[in-house]
Amino acid sequence: MVERSGGGDPARTVELLWRTRPVAGRGRKPKVTVDQIITAAVAAADADGLGAMSMARVAADLGLGTMSLYTHVPGKAELIDLMVDAVLRERDLRPADGDWRAQVELYARRTREVYRRHPWLRDVSMVRPPLGPGLLAGEEFLLAALSGIGLEPRQVVAAMGAIMTFVDGAVAAEVDTAQLERATGESTDAWWAARQLFWDEYFDVTRYPAMTSVWERGGFDLSTGEQSENAFEFGLRRLLDGIEGGVR
Repeated sequence: MVERSGGGDPARTVELLWRTRPVAGRGRKPKVTVDQIITAAVAAADADGLGAMSMARVAADLGLGTMSLYTHVPGKAELIDLMVDAVLRERDLRPADGDWRAQVELYARRTREVYRRHPWLRDVSMVRPPLGPGLLAGEEFLLAALSGIGLEPRQVVAAMGAIMTFVDGAVAAEVDTAQLERATGESTDAWWAARQLFWDEYFDVTRYPAMTSVWERGGFDLSTGEQSENAFEFGLRRLLDGIEGGVR
C-alpha cells in the first residue's frame, strides 16, 4: 500500500516539521519528545515496513498509551511527513562552491544511500511533498549547484526536476528488487536462472534481432546488481552531459 505525504493538517504539519510550537514552561514534563516519536516510527518502518508502522505500534514501542501520542502528533499522515523529512536530513546536504557536476553526483549518491537505509521511502508518494528542512535542503543544494552554470531560471528548475526524477526512479527500482529478494528469499539472478528454459526453448532469435545481437556481444553478461549499478552511473552521467549541453 502506497502512503502519500502532504495529507495532514497543513498548519500543524508545518509547525511540527519546523518545531515552531512553543515549549510549555509549566506543568508536567512530557514523557517523550517529537524527535523520539519520529525515531521510533522510523525504526518500526525500517524493521517491518511502512505498513507495520502505526500510531499504536509507535506508542507501544515508547511505552505510552496510543492517545497520549496524539497529544504530540495529530495522526499518521503528519507522522509520515515527519519521518520522510527526518530521513532526508540524513543526506547532510549543504550548498558549497566547486564543480557543479560533483555536487549533483553527491546529491544523487546520498539520496540513494537514504533509500537503501530506509526502503519504506519507496512506499511514500511525494507528489505533494513535506515542506520541511530535509526536503528543502535537497532542493536548495541542487539549485545552488545549477544556478551558476549558464542556464536560464526555468531551465535550472527543469534540470533540478529531471535530476530528482531520475534519482528517485532509479533508486525506487533498486529498492523494489532488494525488498522482493528479502521477501521471497530468492535472488534476482536465481529467479532468472530458473527461467533459462524460456531462453533455450521459447525465445525466437529472428523475432528479436536487436536483443539477440546485444546478448551475443556480451551486453547481458553482468549480474542484475551490476547492471543496476551500470544503469545508475551511465544514466546520471548522460543526464548531466545533456544539461551541460544546454548551457549557452
